[in-house]
Amino acid sequence: MTGAPSLRRYHAGWHRAARFVAQRMVLRPVVRTVTRTVVEGLDNLEGLSRPFVVVANHSSHLDTGVLMSMLPRHVTEHLAVGAAADYFYSRWWTKAATSLFFNTYPIHRTSGGKRTRKGLSQRLVAEDVPVLIFPEGTRSRDGVMRAFKPGAAALCVAKNVPCVPVALLGTHEAMPVGRSWPVPGRPRVRMLVGRPMRPRPGEKPREFNDRVAARVRTMLEMQTPYVLADGAAPGQEAGTDHKQEEAS
Repeated sequence: MTGAPSLRRYHAGWHRAARFVAQRMVLRPVVRTVTRTVVEGLDNLEGLSRPFVVVANHSSHLDTGVLMSMLPRHVTEHLAVGAAADYFYSRWWTKAATSLFFNTYPIHRTSGGKRTRKGLSQRLVAEDVPVLIFPEGTRSRDGVMRAFKPGAAALCVAKNVPCVPVALLGTHEAMPVGRSWPVPGRPRVRMLVGRPMRPRPGEKPREFNDRVAARVRTMLEMQTPYVLADGAAPGQEAGTDHKQEEAS
């Protein structure tokens, strides 16, 4: 049995500096050139500290580029991205490129890889490395958000760390599955950053997963990052209010 892979790279200052150049000086200008990306809800991230788990709906290879180039530096500086091992780790050059631009770690989508996925995510979070996970597991082919798998929620529950819900609108239209580059015309993309959510005492991973998925879905439907906290008091109506605190 081989030993657990080293996590040294995720703490290395040289790699962090290289990612800064790749993400802010290369990737961000490209994203801004090929899309008209608007980011909303960044005030929801005030006071956020490591470690944490970022989750988002997923319908395009553009999603990761938008997230890593447009989220604030204090969020992305140490952020590691779960990437499908069968797709991004099958060739050395894709592995090297995704490592440089996105600080990836492999997620195995087959049943035989579940242990590796869980172990790496938990080890990273345990070492104060925040992670970005797409809970749908793969890109939506029609842009409609699919059911969230409970892995990211289980990680938050196990390590008692906050989950940052993000809703991405327009990435499917900008670069649907099958395209290797966004469509012409600088399509509009919106990234809605919601208020961090924490597991409630005694809450099970599937219950927390349902809450997180409902939050992202509501942000998509209402097209705002300012969604009333779930678990509101009786008589309190659903709606939007950027002053509302997270109920948990």
